Amino acid sequence: MQVSRLITYRFDPNVGNPDRVFRILSGVALAALPWIGLVSLPGWAAIAMTIFGIAWLLTGVLGRCGMYYLFGMSTRRD
Repeated sequence: MQVSRLITYRFDPNVGNPDRVFRILSGVALAALPWIGLVSLPGWAAIAMTIFGIAWLLTGVLGRCGMYYLFGMSTRRD
């Protein structure tokens, strides 16, 4: 494992299609829920939830997960 590859996101895709769909849908939900009024959170928590949701969404869109890379995991089937 090379940290420079992790920082630049230059490692092979390691998120499989079912995992990607889940991450995209749940990322959108996490990012949107505080702002559409379904949950009531303090401002800092709403911002944190939105940031986490966007990050989760991006792992699904890009097909790469840094935590999977660090632990040598993959849900991708070749």
